[in-house]
Amino acid sequence: GILEKIRLYLIKKLLPPLEDRRKYHQEFASSTSFHGVHNIVQTQSKTRKVVWLLVVVGCLAIAIWQICGRFIYYFSWPTTTTVVIQYVENIKFPAVTFCNLNRFQAHAVSNLKIIFLIWNIVSGVLQKFAVQDKYSQELNDFLLGNQNFSIKEFTKKNGFYLNSSTLLECEFFGKPCYPQDFEHVFTEYGNCFTFNHNDLPARKVSLSGRGLHLLFDVQQEQFTDEPALGYTDAGITFVIHSPKELPRFDGLGLLTPVGMHAQVAIRQLKSIIQEYPWGECKPDIKLQYHKIYSTNGCLRECKARYIQDWCGCLPFILPGNGTECDLLKFYNCVYPAVYDIEIKGLCTVGTHNSTCPAPCEETDYPTTVTYSSFGGEKAIKYFSAKLKKSPEYIRQNLVRIDIKYHDLSYKITQQQKALTISELLADVGGQLGLFCGASMITIIELLEYIFTNFCWMCIFLLLKAPEMPQWNNPSQNQPTHKEKKKGIQEC
Repeated sequence: GILEKIRLYLIKKLLPPLEDRRKYHQEFASSTSFHGVHNIVQTQSKTRKVVWLLVVVGCLAIAIWQICGRFIYYFSWPTTTTVVIQYVENIKFPAVTFCNLNRFQAHAVSNLKIIFLIWNIVSGVLQKFAVQDKYSQELNDFLLGNQNFSIKEFTKKNGFYLNSSTLLECEFFGKPCYPQDFEHVFTEYGNCFTFNHNDLPARKVSLSGRGLHLLFDVQQEQFTDEPALGYTDAGITFVIHSPKELPRFDGLGLLTPVGMHAQVAIRQLKSIIQEYPWGECKPDIKLQYHKIYSTNGCLRECKARYIQDWCGCLPFILPGNGTECDLLKFYNCVYPAVYDIEIKGLCTVGTHNSTCPAPCEETDYPTTVTYSSFGGEKAIKYFSAKLKKSPEYIRQNLVRIDIKYHDLSYKITQQQKALTISELLADVGGQLGLFCGASMITIIELLEYIFTNFCWMCIFLLLKAPEMPQWNNPSQNQPTHKEKKKGIQEC
């Protein structure tokens, strides 16, 4: 009974008569804002009907083709790159990390080759280094006999130091600076020292051509390297980086040999990269031990996690709070673990699906370096008398470095979406309006028309459905066995 009431309600209320449905179709074709349709319906000439039908179908096909092309272009995630040069009244000075190419004090090293091999194993987590097999037995003997030896404490105590004897002059923007203004940091060059590590607000350059002026004494007689392992240079190496990032010397360090004056002109370059899928960055990635995200910091933290999991300790040159690795752990576990990380690609850099994708915003400092011989004859005599050293010592040990901005401007390289959602909608609307005279109102009309006809079709199919069979009420008398069998067969 309920089904019959529903059928009667649908016939009377929701399904109009056939004549009313035809009238609805006719009125829609005559009044729709989809241009050209009413010309097909209202004209009496069959020729005009055919012509207008071809025109409407052709324009609709062209519009669909153009719209599909715009959607394909949009989902290819295109980008454009803009370069803007912004001039300012003052600009922040970057951090600069300085290292002596001669890393250890000669008087403290009894076996220089072993110390360098150990340090190269330790710093191998930053820069890949292969230990030659001919040194393996010598290394094993030293490690077994010096199990309490700490390369970290040895390097910090007997490596290169920064004081009034090694930093002869320091001037920043016309004001003196001192060794206390530099922060100690471990790199692959051992003890290094960073100027402007705290990014102090007062350390801004307001005039181009002025910056940081330094004079170093590398003291070759007191500090030494191992020529047998390929370390043959003497001088100062330095890298310019953001104050919030760690220094990275691998391929980025600048070298000033002894007896030379390096004049470094820097520019500030900010790079803004779109997030995936337009670019390769992921804005939600955060680092645990670094203020800002960088691929170098991310790579160090990734290596630290894997080494701590495998070896149960953490190299002091990597960030973290784990137990410090001793020399045996470095040689027997850390060094093979770093090699395994490189081979298996466990810590990768670059694309969005790598361990450390590109940062969404990055600040670099492109440099231009020019060199000249340090001092003329009068300058040599002046420093010789001031330091009470021979002219030959001045030429073999002093290094002057001037770092300044080329001009007070910075360049912004920004990656932008070549086609945004609003531009895509504008393109689609333009194609529909040009070829079909359609708009958003037209689309709503078409959706309403399609929905109405769909409802009518569903009602029609529902009305044509067979009636439900009438089953016996369980409270009635139970049928006999033959009646049950007959009922089952009929069902």
